[in-house]
Amino acid sequence: MATTGSGQRAGRGTRPVVGDPPTGADGRDETRAERIDRELMELLNELRVALPGVQFLFAFLLVVPFQQATERATDFQRDVYLVTLVAVVVATALLIAPAAQHRALFRQHDKEDLLRRSNRFAFLGLCVLAVAIVSAVLLVVDFLFTLTLALVTAGVVAVLLGWLWIGSPLTQRARGSASGE
Repeated sequence: MATTGSGQRAGRGTRPVVGDPPTGADGRDETRAERIDRELMELLNELRVALPGVQFLFAFLLVVPFQQATERATDFQRDVYLVTLVAVVVATALLIAPAAQHRALFRQHDKEDLLRRSNRFAFLGLCVLAVAIVSAVLLVVDFLFTLTLALVTAGVVAVLLGWLWIGSPLTQRARGSASGE
């Protein structure tokens, strides 16, 4: 927050006083506590985007065994189904963990540690979600077509998710580091 002419901190929503240097490394005028609060809220909002997809996939996987078509599933397809189901359960647990811990640790004054853990949970949750998505694609395409087509399709999906979720952001980060940002 900016200081007023009297040296007091201006409230939220006020404009910084001209000439006040930004306090954050990214040029934001915020205290360390404000940065941690903002980053934690950004993370929780990002997780709100991921969770409906995970929940939908989980619900789909829960009803699959009750369909008559599962009687003709191969042992390989059953194994892939188990991997997919377990991956969705683990992804769900990891992606919900930050919100649950935020609530459980409410007013414990250690948001920075919570933010670090939550970032790890979110990253791991998205990695496990990628495994669940790839294995779900493998299962469905193998069931409907051929194992060869399923492996190719799952491979393409894995590369796509790997690039969009990890490769592209790391490339952007490297460009930012190289340019001194």
